[in-house]
Amino acid sequence: MATIKSLNKWANAHTYYPLDLLRVALGVFLFLKGVDFMSNHQQMAEIIKPFQDIPGGMLIMHYVAPAHFVGGFLLVIGLLTRWAVIAQLPILIGAVMVNFLGEMNSRNLVLASIILLACIFFMFYGSGKHSADYYLKMQK
Repeated sequence: MATIKSLNKWANAHTYYPLDLLRVALGVFLFLKGVDFMSNHQQMAEIIKPFQDIPGGMLIMHYVAPAHFVGGFLLVIGLLTRWAVIAQLPILIGAVMVNFLGEMNSRNLVLASIILLACIFFMFYGSGKHSADYYLKMQK
């Protein structure tokens, strides 16, 4: 718990609008990707094809879209940012792995890698000063 408090203090002392905009943009991207996956089941099934033979393959398909949808919304408003990012990490690691297990698509690999790195950054940085987390913390 002390580690999280020290990370929050550091993040609040070093918060900048560009980082908040990056968090919001990441959230919007994940939200739209969740909407895209919900509306296009065939594309989702094609992407997850390399994982269909493992136990729980169908569970993956039902986890990805809602996790992107809800996690993206939480990132946009800056609420429970670290938890939302932690929920995204298995999906993004899988998105990178899909390129090596299935058909290699360099554009998707680069995009998934960038989003994964941004999520890892926000897992440590947190939501910043311009967020619902900070607002709720200040109401105490």
